[in-house]
Amino acid sequence: MNSETFQQLQNRLAKDIKAARRAVGLSQEALALQAEVDRTYVSQLERGIANPSLFVLYRLTNVLGGSLRISLEKPETKDAQ
Repeated sequence: MNSETFQQLQNRLAKDIKAARRAVGLSQEALALQAEVDRTYVSQLERGIANPSLFVLYRLTNVLGGSLRISLEKPETKDAQ
């Protein structure tokens, strides 16, 4: 996996976290407080500039009611479409 593919995965995770948070009606601050992480860290995750540990993802998923689904599948390339 090259760095571009990793960045695509990171960006997809960022969008998924943000969408799941919005779907349950939480602010970044509320999610951070309930997941016991810093609000600025949630912001970094949603912008795709932080790499969360599995433990942080577990905490976020618990707060989001299991609505965060994480996939490590290689993103499809434009050529494959």
